[in-house]
Amino acid sequence: MKVTVVGAGNVGATVANVIALKGFASELVLLDIKEGVSEGKAMDMMQTSHMMNFDTTIVGCTNDYSKTADSSVVVITSGIPRKPGMTREQLIGTNAGIVKSVVDQVLQYSPNAIFVIISNPMDTMTYLALKASGVPKNRIIGMGGMLDSSRFRYYLSQALGCTPTDVDGMVIGGHGDKTMIPLARFATYKGIPVSQLLDKETIDKVVADTMVGGATLTGLLGTSAWYAPGAAGATVVEAIVTDAKKLIPCCAYLEGEYGETDVCVGVPVVLGKNGIEKIVDVKLNEEEQKLFDASVAAVRTMNAALADVLK
Repeated sequence: MKVTVVGAGNVGATVANVIALKGFASELVLLDIKEGVSEGKAMDMMQTSHMMNFDTTIVGCTNDYSKTADSSVVVITSGIPRKPGMTREQLIGTNAGIVKSVVDQVLQYSPNAIFVIISNPMDTMTYLALKASGVPKNRIIGMGGMLDSSRFRYYLSQALGCTPTDVDGMVIGGHGDKTMIPLARFATYKGIPVSQLLDKETIDKVVADTMVGGATLTGLLGTSAWYAPGAAGATVVEAIVTDAKKLIPCCAYLEGEYGETDVCVGVPVVLGKNGIEKIVDVKLNEEEQKLFDASVAAVRTMNAALADVLK
């Protein structure tokens, strides 16, 4: 299958590189608005193909959407990244216009594409892509839940003193420092509930660290992180391209699930060749549902800023 990544910055280039290394796409197009950047990064990656033993063909192009024709999956990373002290919500004004323009241009050449949205604020950009395009809801997916869950597993592993691959944990809700909901009640270490292994104070710290995981890295790096977001985006694409039927927390459009409608927010979904093939409605307890409702309300407030863009 053919995959396109729009935006050849740190995150987009990492998505492309991980996809190539995993080897599940035959062709990958890396597109950017800045002259030479995507071409240079594509060439650089291709020069690793013999050493890294992959056969994916990577092509870079500058703002030429005809090169993206017949893409099965399109990843959108376009937009300005966060700087220290900025929230994801502060990016909405600039990034909304960029994302809408990208979706419109992609659909001219790949009308059946499945979109994976990484651009921030991710929940609102996912909602924008859905409403502005008219594309069926199963084909518009926000990546945030995959990334937040990976960060949750990292912090859990640090507390447990184990490898992150032995830990399972899930984050739902909005992809924001105050809106995400790490579901500690469902987290496990090799099948053992972490509540049996860690005290409440430690678990509460893991949850708090997870919620500001992106901001922590932005403060350290001076810009948004890229390795984990890029790998998370590539993992979502892989589940779609390989028809894996994997259960992955992603931003999806709700129509009654979790008691919410007309909003895109993070929930566990099954991903396969059709994109979102099922939304898994986990039975939340009263406290979790209250947090989820508050998270959705915050996302709706951000979505209200799209009124002019969606006219």
